[in-house]
Amino acid sequence: MKDNLRILALRTLISAALLVTAFVLEPSCRAEFKVALVLDRGGKDDKSFNTSAFLGADRAREKLGISLKYIEATDDNAYDSIFRSFARKDFDLMIGVGFAQKEAVQKVAAQFPNKSFAIVDSEVNLPNVRSLMFEEHEGAYLVGAIAAMASKSKTIGIIGGMDIPLIRRFVMGYEAGAKKVDPASRVIVNFVGITGEAWNNSPKAKELALAQFSGGAEVVFAAAGASNFGVFDAAEERRRLAIGVDSNQNWTKPGFILTSMIKRVDEAVYSTIQEAQSGKLQGGVRKFGLSNQGIGYAVDQYNDKLFTAEMRTKVEELKRDILSGKIVVPDFYKIRQ
Repeated sequence: MKDNLRILALRTLISAALLVTAFVLEPSCRAEFKVALVLDRGGKDDKSFNTSAFLGADRAREKLGISLKYIEATDDNAYDSIFRSFARKDFDLMIGVGFAQKEAVQKVAAQFPNKSFAIVDSEVNLPNVRSLMFEEHEGAYLVGAIAAMASKSKTIGIIGGMDIPLIRRFVMGYEAGAKKVDPASRVIVNFVGITGEAWNNSPKAKELALAQFSGGAEVVFAAAGASNFGVFDAAEERRRLAIGVDSNQNWTKPGFILTSMIKRVDEAVYSTIQEAQSGKLQGGVRKFGLSNQGIGYAVDQYNDKLFTAEMRTKVEELKRDILSGKIVVPDFYKIRQ
């Protein structure tokens, strides 16, 4: 009887110990991983570049259980203090969205070598910074070809946001794709501005698009962030076509958006957070292009009548030729060196 009581008591103690162990370990197993996302002036509702980045981070919040804090910077001079504040508040990963944040990320990452950083669209050569780069020229080449196929006048246009090397890269790829389909293609090029305000100036973008349409352009590619919507309004007003960028913008003006060049910033941000949370994130450059589906173009119910089967067959052929090396898309980054 006494032996049975001893065994029962021992079992009770072991069970209690296991319960205490489980209680102690559970909080550490669910340790909060803190991510800060710094958006540029376009903000998370630009339905383009910033929106895509935010959606990737928000998906990580839902699926990976991270803690997410985001901020929309309205002044380029504030980036330094924003990143430094997040680093001091013990955030595990800080992500800058846009080339304008390069200097701030470089400076603050060097001051906090034990913290992890990432930046979209710029290269920072530090061991604790992941640079997320895209092969925009490849996507621009394909939509340039699509634009040329859709234009009977042989005239198309492109409106960039800020006149910077990144957007010049879009322009060069777009022109090359158009001329591959039709060497007689004429491409009209304009930029909304030379400061950060260019990404959020729809009235100016609309004015430029109307001028391009008046100049004979039948399709205008908008690579201008939130300013894109001015181009889309002009396309609807003149009953012409526009091409969106970064995210799928076909839905914004059904029947007037020929396609959208997809730039999977959402996937780049999500995968970076996932790697950082698992402790596997390393510095260096990670590129996203046609080869890993980081770049593409959109076909859905909003543009399937505009984007014909014949056009799709041709553009897929061009895509295969790029991937095989048969076509080398000109790259402004390399040419300007």
